[in-house]
Amino acid sequence: MPVIRACSHCGKQNRVPAKFLASAGRCGFCKSPLPPLAEPLAVDDQLFDEIVQNSPVPVLVDFWAGWCRPCVAAAPEVARTAADMAGKAIVVKVDTEKYPQVAGRFQVSSIPNFVVLYRGLTVMQQPGLVDHNEMESWLKSAPPV
Repeated sequence: MPVIRACSHCGKQNRVPAKFLASAGRCGFCKSPLPPLAEPLAVDDQLFDEIVQNSPVPVLVDFWAGWCRPCVAAAPEVARTAADMAGKAIVVKVDTEKYPQVAGRFQVSSIPNFVVLYRGLTVMQQPGLVDHNEMESWLKSAPPV
């Protein structure tokens, strides 16, 4: 299941396989550079599994819900982490209201809840509001690629 990313130069949609989200590529139409994913990616259960299983870099998972005020407060920190760690990590967001089964696999009982995965294995997990520096330190301490 590829991720559809728009080219910033020509606007055409590009299908990017999950394993290449942290890599630089080229637009299939105009050949302009497509930079690594630099923003949190909202995922469903299928895309979550594909990214976690195929990513060559650590994955930060933000378990959240729209009604959760700390989750909303964490969103800018999560976005900054995605931008700062582009090419070195992938940041995904799982809405616990829409995909409770994914949250259940990680025994998420309070949100926000953050999990770092590397090659499909849990490296660390922590509930509660934290800043981007903390999130980035988790990703940097994950096993090297």
